[in-house]
Amino acid sequence: MQEDQPISTQNFRVNEGIRTPQVYLIGPTGENVGVVPIEKALQIAREADLDLVEVAPDRDPPVCRVLDFGKFLYERTKKDREARKAQTKVEIKEIRLRPKTNEAHREFKVDDARRWLKQGNKVRVTVRFRGREIDYPELALEDLREIAKDLEDVATIEQAPSLEGKNMSMLVTPTKPGSKKKTTTEEKPVKAEPVAEKTETVKS
Repeated sequence: MQEDQPISTQNFRVNEGIRTPQVYLIGPTGENVGVVPIEKALQIAREADLDLVEVAPDRDPPVCRVLDFGKFLYERTKKDREARKAQTKVEIKEIRLRPKTNEAHREFKVDDARRWLKQGNKVRVTVRFRGREIDYPELALEDLREIAKDLEDVATIEQAPSLEGKNMSMLVTPTKPGSKKKTTTEEKPVKAEPVAEKTETVKS
């Protein structure tokens, strides 16, 4: 894993690096000083033994703050690191079955789904039709209903069963602590919209 890179001082203009003739100044205690010549802003920063940092270069005049630049960079880097940790990569696993798959084979697939859900992944359950099986979508719907019930202790239905081409599928997501479970499937499948997410498939 690549280590977090420190924020470069090149991303900010500091002290004598600020070239505009005047700035909108925010003082060392957060007070709005207002528009002042750059010389006065630098003097205020020096007297406070702090730095003058341009924080909003696109404003006219640019906004500058009097602060400890080293501490400012540290806190900004820390916030960026925490924000990256809070981001979660959505990954969808997939199990595929045929209508009325034998019970042993289905249990094997459900076990895979359960393991992935416990790891925090979403799971797409897909029933694939062949030939005239498409004429009996209620069989696939029943399979999906039974699988949803098998997984109801670890998952909730995010996307109800939907029919797209020769596939009927539903999407289940890990149950969040304290959330209300939704385990019933809709009786009438609807056409699904494509979902652009990474999917890993276990083929039947």
